[in-house]
Amino acid sequence: MTILAELPTPAPTRAAAPVARPSFAARIRRAAPPYLYLAPALVLLVVWTYRPLAQAVRLSFHTWNLLPTSPITEVGLANYERLLSTPDLGASVWRTVLMVLGILPFSLVIPVVVGLVAARVRGRIYQAMIFAPMLVAPVAAAAVWQWLLDPGAGAVNRVLGVRANWLHDTDLALLTIIVVTGWHIVGFAVLVVSAGLSGINPDYADAAAMDGASRGRITRWITLPLLSPTMAFLVLMTVLLSAQWTFPLIDTLTQGGPSDATTNIYYLLWDYGFHSYDAGLGAAAGVIFFVGFGLIAVGVVALSDRVSHHDD
Repeated sequence: MTILAELPTPAPTRAAAPVARPSFAARIRRAAPPYLYLAPALVLLVVWTYRPLAQAVRLSFHTWNLLPTSPITEVGLANYERLLSTPDLGASVWRTVLMVLGILPFSLVIPVVVGLVAARVRGRIYQAMIFAPMLVAPVAAAAVWQWLLDPGAGAVNRVLGVRANWLHDTDLALLTIIVVTGWHIVGFAVLVVSAGLSGINPDYADAAAMDGASRGRITRWITLPLLSPTMAFLVLMTVLLSAQWTFPLIDTLTQGGPSDATTNIYYLLWDYGFHSYDAGLGAAAGVIFFVGFGLIAVGVVALSDRVSHHDD
């Protein structure tokens, strides 16, 4: 009892002072910097992408011949009905599919082979040599190819020993556009593949080699599966951008001919708007192509997520 009496009595605890909650303006100032950094890009995205897209959707329900003095007349769904009933649409879509399939070897197969072979080569001068065509403006490259493919004095016919009319033959014009486009983009694809290969951890290949795996088996079962995200990206780029890549070459070399043999969906859209001066029909074609390519992109991305292997 004596010991308990001598123990000091604990002082009463004070209630903690309430923490002042920052004001709404202070919270805004604290959260604003990231959005301020993003604001210029978002503004440009709205001004140069979403605003023209909204204008194209609006124009697709009207008819207009691009003259400032002519009225813009509302026609409802008439532009879409005309577009879907014309045989030019189906033919141009089929040519676009052929272009995509023809460009895939240049954007996927050849770059993967070159990337795998060049990965064992010291130095990077080959990358500059392969990438050089991508630095040439498409219109300037088209002018050079037009001279090379001349049926009379062109270097291509002299080297091959033939007298083919590459740009004015309905059986050869589409193939010519595909090859020239592939020559132009193969360097970019090789750089993408090289970047993908550099991101693969070499420890996997070293471990497999120590277990007795041959170089071919390492490439087949380790390198290519880990490179699949890069290959899926190249497939997506080819599907979405092939028509855009070929457009300047078509416009310069063939103007969609001969007999519409090289008219793809981009050139058809441009022809409606700036050759036929039917802005409403061109806008309707642009809206349909935008929706179609959007659905294709979603499908390709979903498929790539299923088949791609990632280095976790």
